[in-house]
Amino acid sequence: MAQEEGRSLSEARARVGVLHGITDLGHKLHFYKHWAPDYDQDVAALQYRAPHLAVDCLTQALPGPPHAALILDVACGTGLVAAELQARGFLQLHGVDGSPEMLEQARARGFYQRLSLCILGQEPLPSSEGTFDAVLIVGALSDGQVPCSAIPELLRVTKPGGLVCLTTRTNPSNLRYQEALEATLDGLERAGAWQRLVAWPVDRWELAASELEVGPGTSDSDGFISGIVYLYRKQDVAQVEGVRPSPQPPR
Repeated sequence: MAQEEGRSLSEARARVGVLHGITDLGHKLHFYKHWAPDYDQDVAALQYRAPHLAVDCLTQALPGPPHAALILDVACGTGLVAAELQARGFLQLHGVDGSPEMLEQARARGFYQRLSLCILGQEPLPSSEGTFDAVLIVGALSDGQVPCSAIPELLRVTKPGGLVCLTTRTNPSNLRYQEALEATLDGLERAGAWQRLVAWPVDRWELAASELEVGPGTSDSDGFISGIVYLYRKQDVAQVEGVRPSPQPPR
């Protein structure tokens, strides 16, 4: 059994290492096509915690009962975020992803009311403005996946006063993207589009896929890389026009 688990981890590291090296979107979608059946097993071997962490963060901030909230899971993959949401009582779940094969895996879970094919960054989300109480994008903000230029589209489909939860890795191989993402997030806040509620650094995000990811961004000798969860509240019209929001207590 230990040998089997070791082989599973080494295979998962190899596949994720390849994925992190692909920056062309077309090549990445081709990779996901073949990876979809093994995705859940591989991320479990890497102890990938982002879906759990993001949903925990969102749950603490979202007002009202979870069953009443309409949630959009962007770049939903096989539905790992939906599994976390469903376990906490969220029932109204929509998902979008750029890979038909990943959507097939998500559909088999049975947690989503609606699933749509959408390559964010190349086309708009298939929803009207101000539709969702909360929007999550977990694990897809990195080179070759969802570009930073697509972030305003997440805001567009969020209701005024609704929440947007985002995650990204903060290890050395993703620092350039993270810096660009931070600039985009900060620019939208300066423009009054949303207010940051949480920026939660996490040390044990997932196991590093390769030695190239081990460095100053690696949290400990066990080989875990770091990541971060962001949570924002979309401003309503009055706030965008200059009314300052009430300060939020520190988390």
